Amino acid sequence: MIDTILHLRIIESKDWATILFVISFATIAITKSAFENRFADFAKLIYSDKYTNVYKDGNHLNSSFTISLFFVQLISFSFFILISLSHFDYASKTDWVMFIQIITFLIYFVLSKFLIEKIIATAFNIEEVVEQFNLQKVVFRTYIGIFLLPFNIILFYNDDIPRNLMITLIISVLIASVLTYLVSIKNYQNIIFSKMFYFILYLCALEIGPYYFMYYWFTKGIA
Repeated sequence: MIDTILHLRIIESKDWATILFVISFATIAITKSAFENRFADFAKLIYSDKYTNVYKDGNHLNSSFTISLFFVQLISFSFFILISLSHFDYASKTDWVMFIQIITFLIYFVLSKFLIEKIIATAFNIEEVVEQFNLQKVVFRTYIGIFLLPFNIILFYNDDIPRNLMITLIISVLIASVLTYLVSIKNYQNIIFSKMFYFILYLCALEIGPYYFMYYWFTKGIA
């Protein structure tokens, strides 16, 4: 009986989440301090294209700035997925084991997708297009992830969130993600149109396909 109570208290503890939220904001603060000008341009991304114009080279994908904020993005989206599942009674938002499973899946998914993209881009001779396109996606998704972080905190520590509000937030994130694709395609339309056939194959195989199978797997799993 005592073991059961202790186990439930461990699962329901929110300390692990508080630590991760603090680490996330500390990472943002350190990154802002180390890359002050670049972060200032990044913060204006929603209404200015200066950042995407200055840092459009694919080499910036492996920079300390991008990697640090990508780490925050992973934490933020993992929390958002966990909270969404919890809101629809598929998980508990205080279950740190589930959080680890989600963030581990996201890491493997992103890395595997990245490696496959590199191989296909090399095979189709569209490395320049894919690298710049990937950088744009990472930049915009990182922006969305950081923007979501305060919402994650409110949703995590508040148990009285209306379902309609949660659905609206999920739809907003999905729409924002789709818009990042459209903006990225618009920004590199000249390069993309010159290799349109290969780019369409790339989109179907590595952008649309994986998410469709994730959706199919998830819906089958909860049916």
